[in-house]
Amino acid sequence: MSEERSDWRLLARLWPYIKPDLWAFGIALVVTPLVALASLAQPWLLKRAIDEHIVPEVLDGLSDIAWLYLGAVIAAYFLRALYSLALSWGGARTLVRLRGSLYSDLLGRPQSFFDHRPAGMLLTRLTSDIDSLGEALSAGSVTIVLDLLTIGGILAAMFWLDADLTAAMLVLSPLLFVLLEMLRRKLKVLFLEIRVAIAAVNAFLAERIDGVQIIQLYSDEERTLKRFDVLNSRFRDACSTSNIYDAFMYALVDGIGSVFIAVMLWFGAGAVGLSIGPTEAVSAGLLMAFIDYLGRLFAPLRELSGKIAVIQRAVAALTKIFGLLDDAEVAISGEKPVGRIAGQLSIQDLRFRYREDVPEVLKGLSLEVAPGEVIAVVGASGSGKTTLTRLLDKSYEGYEGSIKLDGIELSELDPHQLRRQVAAVRQDIQIFSDTLQFNVDLDNPDIDQARREDASALVHADAFVKRLGWEHLLRERGADLSVGEGQLLTFSRTMAHDPALIILDEATASVDSITESLIQDAIARILSAKTVIVIAHRLSTIQHADRIAVMSGGEIVELGSHAELMAEGGQYAHLVESGREVVA
Repeated sequence: MSEERSDWRLLARLWPYIKPDLWAFGIALVVTPLVALASLAQPWLLKRAIDEHIVPEVLDGLSDIAWLYLGAVIAAYFLRALYSLALSWGGARTLVRLRGSLYSDLLGRPQSFFDHRPAGMLLTRLTSDIDSLGEALSAGSVTIVLDLLTIGGILAAMFWLDADLTAAMLVLSPLLFVLLEMLRRKLKVLFLEIRVAIAAVNAFLAERIDGVQIIQLYSDEERTLKRFDVLNSRFRDACSTSNIYDAFMYALVDGIGSVFIAVMLWFGAGAVGLSIGPTEAVSAGLLMAFIDYLGRLFAPLRELSGKIAVIQRAVAALTKIFGLLDDAEVAISGEKPVGRIAGQLSIQDLRFRYREDVPEVLKGLSLEVAPGEVIAVVGASGSGKTTLTRLLDKSYEGYEGSIKLDGIELSELDPHQLRRQVAAVRQDIQIFSDTLQFNVDLDNPDIDQARREDASALVHADAFVKRLGWEHLLRERGADLSVGEGQLLTFSRTMAHDPALIILDEATASVDSITESLIQDAIARILSAKTVIVIAHRLSTIQHADRIAVMSGGEIVELGSHAELMAEGGQYAHLVESGREVVA
């Protein structure tokens, strides 16, 4: 596939996003020839005014031409305004639609998709890359139609007025188009480099701002700045080089435009004749019309060269955007509807690896969990505990073996419906910069005020909720809450959504003993009728489980109640007898 065909295919893929507002672009296309016609009429009217009235001093009829000229100017102004308004309207709505589609696609991706893609890079795709298309839609690919019509109309008018003079003027045109094409190809490479460079800068900034406390604690500011300077310099160099080529493109058009005017004057004055000899100098009106037409010709040519650069920026952005959408790591699978589940879980010979080139994390794990049962999972770091829980809520896919929930294979279930009934509370809590109310119900219309208050009371979060108020706007990452309050807030969120299966992934590892006792009391009071998978370090959490699964090397090596495992004298008993408060 040629480079040009590839570029146009990328632009053609915007069609589904443009189609709903096709009427706006249609208005622009209908108005386009009218704008060109109103613009082309003005030099021709000027020629008539000079040759037929001013030079021969025939004033009769001059006012009619003046009024026609004024009408053409006013018509061109209003038609161009309508044209620009239609393009801006359609372009803005197209960008909103594309950004929404990309964000929706990202929300449907498995967790593995985000593991090796920095948040800053994804943010670049959603913001600056899509913004680059706005200029192409409102002042780029669509308006090229107007430019081409204007250029074609001007050349036709000039040939109609004087073919020989126009032909003489066009002697240098092949050189212009060859140079423009060379510059276009170079700009495409440079704009792609800019998209890569700005994505790297955004990814670096997002990560370092998130970890600014670590940078300051280890006095790493200077080294961080040096690494940022390297990335920022790459972006700067790409932008500077593209600006040089862009400026050269404009200068090239202006320079050749001046040469064209000189050639026209040379031939028009009769210095050298094609069919025009020294006695056949052009009329003043024709000369003025040609100068006016040339000015109007090179204005769209200058814009056309700039719009070529705009389109190359858009193509570079589309390459990245559609590259993300076309990524082989597809969205989470499953379409089977999920009714209210009982919470029966059956895991048979479960195997999983994060990538094909790494060893298995889970190696034939099997486990049966009855509805309403509380299972604690313990084991050393790297034994596969967290991986197991992330398969259960479909954060990751691609497992081998079987995971059945109420007798239905997990991979077949609709992920959105499944997650309404499978909730995970992890050690790294997520608090949004929004109200307390939003952080509990997440704008779920099924959760009313009474349900929110009941949930907060059940997990002992009602004390600080009453103190702050439901409309209290939390700072980023819940900076105005303690770690314990943040964890209780996530428990409120879980209880308000009333899941059937709850996964507690080290959910009490970072809280103080008083808060942990509140959480333990909440678990004892409200989770007796639910299926619970608990990954916990503290024995106080583990001992209240119905059964305890001890994991090692991706397998369950021991399974039983606290008393049973202590009697066996295996790994679990050794951990307890060692006197550790934390199991792993």
